[in-house]
Amino acid sequence: RSLEGFFVYSTTAHQKGKRVFSLSLAITLPSQATGIGSMLRLAPNLLQKSSKTTRNSLSTLKPIDFAKHLPFSQENLTRHGNKIHRHDQWFALVCYISNSPSLSIWRRKKDLGKEGLIVAKELKRIQYYPVRLDHFFRSHVSRLLKSDLVSVLFELQRQDQVFLCMKLYDVVRKEIWYRPDMFFYRDMLMMLARNKKVDEAKRVWEDLRREEVLFDQHTFGDIMRAFLDSGLPSEAMRIYGEMRQSPDPPITLPFRVILKGLIPYPDLREKVKDDVLELFPGMIVYDPPEDLFEDQEWESESEKE
Repeated sequence: RSLEGFFVYSTTAHQKGKRVFSLSLAITLPSQATGIGSMLRLAPNLLQKSSKTTRNSLSTLKPIDFAKHLPFSQENLTRHGNKIHRHDQWFALVCYISNSPSLSIWRRKKDLGKEGLIVAKELKRIQYYPVRLDHFFRSHVSRLLKSDLVSVLFELQRQDQVFLCMKLYDVVRKEIWYRPDMFFYRDMLMMLARNKKVDEAKRVWEDLRREEVLFDQHTFGDIMRAFLDSGLPSEAMRIYGEMRQSPDPPITLPFRVILKGLIPYPDLREKVKDDVLELFPGMIVYDPPEDLFEDQEWESESEKE
């Protein structure tokens, strides 16, 4: 029997709000897809684990029922005068899963392939020669596949190659497949914070605001802590102002991370502490010992002597 294609059945089990198990299952699609419903009903049985909690989570999967709630399901389309075959319905379901925000390319494992490794090494070698660098971007970087381009950018971010990262940042945003993504901007801002590049960070921040990218509270806390650890409290507090205006509801953990990073800045810490106690009246905030900074100053002076 000829094969027209295949689809991927993805499932994720959760326990107390945390993802504990995730798997994708590829199933071939025959020309007469009469058994597609049976395949999907049996798919969770192939994912059984020894954990009782995981088994209970997987046993609740109902692909057929899930499809009824999709905008392209047979039930909804018939309501508008359209009819589709069952295998077309499941093909649409696969497209829906593949385009899920949880499958962002910026969150996947970024393995640097052979071609990406060659490009990264050559970029580092010719970065101080503007003419050769521009020619290399046109002749080689522009030909990279999406996964290779993302891997090269990730590797240069890891090596703190700020100049090259900003060049690749512009290239990525011009690609036809580019979509504004929170994790793309988070990685750029974290790298710029580590290297104390304030002007570049402001430019990236303006870009993400123009594209209406919204950070969650955890991302705000991580970025702010990165600026604090690099000795840039003014930039951190500017991001804190954006965090307070965010529509994402506040949670305690990011504020604890911020308060810990603000220990070297007592005045700023008191300001944030007041906001925390206002947002979370029952929250207990532990203050550092008063002589903590005196001991640190004494140790630094002793090392200088």
